[in-house]
Amino acid sequence: MNTIERYIIRRTVYAFTLTIAAMTGVVWATQALRQLDLVTSKGQTIVQFIGITMLALPFLIVIVAPFALMIALILVLNALSGDSELIVIDASGGSRFLVLKPVLIFSFLAMLLTASMSLYFAPMGLAQLRTEITRVRADLVANIVKPGRFITVESGLTFHIRNRTGKGTLDGLLLHDTRDEETAFTYQADTGQIVEAADRTLLIMQNGTIQRRPKQEGDISIVRFQSYAFDLSNLIPEAGEPVFKASERTTANLMAPARNDAYALKNPEKLTQELHERISQPLYCLSFGLIVFAFLGKARTTRQGRGLAVLGAICACILLRTTGFGVTAVSGGATALLSLLYLVPVIGGVLAIISIFREQRGAEHKWLSALQHHVQDRIDALIDRLSGRKTGGAA
Repeated sequence: MNTIERYIIRRTVYAFTLTIAAMTGVVWATQALRQLDLVTSKGQTIVQFIGITMLALPFLIVIVAPFALMIALILVLNALSGDSELIVIDASGGSRFLVLKPVLIFSFLAMLLTASMSLYFAPMGLAQLRTEITRVRADLVANIVKPGRFITVESGLTFHIRNRTGKGTLDGLLLHDTRDEETAFTYQADTGQIVEAADRTLLIMQNGTIQRRPKQEGDISIVRFQSYAFDLSNLIPEAGEPVFKASERTTANLMAPARNDAYALKNPEKLTQELHERISQPLYCLSFGLIVFAFLGKARTTRQGRGLAVLGAICACILLRTTGFGVTAVSGGATALLSLLYLVPVIGGVLAIISIFREQRGAEHKWLSALQHHVQDRIDALIDRLSGRKTGGAA
């Protein structure tokens, strides 16, 4: 690898890293907000919340990586053209393929990164996220006990708490139990906390009273306590085994699901479609790299506006990926349509290669060159007019 290739790859790596970090962070934030109430209701700390929601990060990278690659290559190639570096390479006798080679190398590396996320890390993270969510949903405090509300857990048993702290402590606890045929119990405590001990789930109440009132006749008795344990084991629902969707299964499981797998037997087409999606998605990285180079990889003078080329590259990449999403939506596991998942990115890359070779032979369309000159003339005229108004206003 020569100096120019290392220089281009180094700049692309820097732009790609910043772009994918920013884009993934924004998408992750929007997705994390959907789980905010579910996770924090269990009294998780912010560190635990971030840890759980970041399990979906590899899946988000699969979606974001091709677009991050597109933006990084646009920034780098546009900067090379703006600094006249592409013109210098062309004037010194260097071929366009001298610039295309590092673009292809980096696009291939991005494709490998996306493939590793798509085939291994993304389903593993989504499966772990499903397990965590299933565990949280089976928690009594997270789903039954709500601050400021009287919640009937089961017939004859009512909970009320004033507040729940971030550490899981229950403040202002009231528990009314009328399940006994002869006596009604009312528990009041300043604080309470759910603990697991000896395979039992206990509500440990601190500084409170127990009121015993016979249901027929008799006086109310009140007992004060400093600490009292109330057994909740029979109230905790079983978490059970989570049912993993197609996107949450390993690639090996998609290829050969268990014979007694109820979900796989009921939805074989979803497993087939998910498998082909995972294999085809990384191809967009290579296609995007070729498309961006087809639009911006040629040396341009100041008369040949780069704005139109940048817009064309962005529109072409978005159109290609939107077509891929459309194919995914309409395929529905049909074998005849699944081949389109591969054809869409491959056709996009092939068309970009054809355009690159046509321009290499000097067969650029005259109408495209004329359109670029026309757009540049309009932009220059608009800039001159705005500059004249600004100067006149200042005077």
